Amino acid sequence: MSASPSSPLVALGWREWVALPGLRIAAIRAKVDSGARTSALHVDAQWRFVEAGAPWVGFRLTPGENAATIECASAIVDEREVTDSGGHTSLRAFVRTPLRVAGVEREIDINLTDRHGMAFPMLLGRSAMARVFTVDPARSFLHGRVAAATGTPPVTPRT
Repeated sequence: MSASPSSPLVALGWREWVALPGLRIAAIRAKVDSGARTSALHVDAQWRFVEAGAPWVGFRLTPGENAATIECASAIVDEREVTDSGGHTSLRAFVRTPLRVAGVEREIDINLTDRHGMAFPMLLGRSAMARVFTVDPARSFLHGRVAAATGTPPVTPRT
């Protein structure tokens, strides 16, 4: 389902399971953060290279505790300084990829960074939610766990 301007906003909890199918991530826990402008994805390692004259980034990540490590490559759509919640600024590569959550799929820009030690490997920022989603900060996992590629049923949502 794609969202349209006339569709009502879809409520998300303060944390949700999301999928990034363009990166072969069937399910990853994300903190839904309307205070963050951009979305961020934890990567274990990243490297830059040039493909057909354009800048690309290769990266490796493990989307969950028992998940297999995934290696990806994507064109860099932007590169800019991002200030984290601790006030530290770093230059980050941004990639564009489909996001799937709550039955909605849309393209988002996401920056790649080291979120080691954070409770959530992904941060879903307000630019990815604009005009489609709203956040209910009193609830979490409103849409259950995204069904894995194995066809397992979604986990029952918790509040």
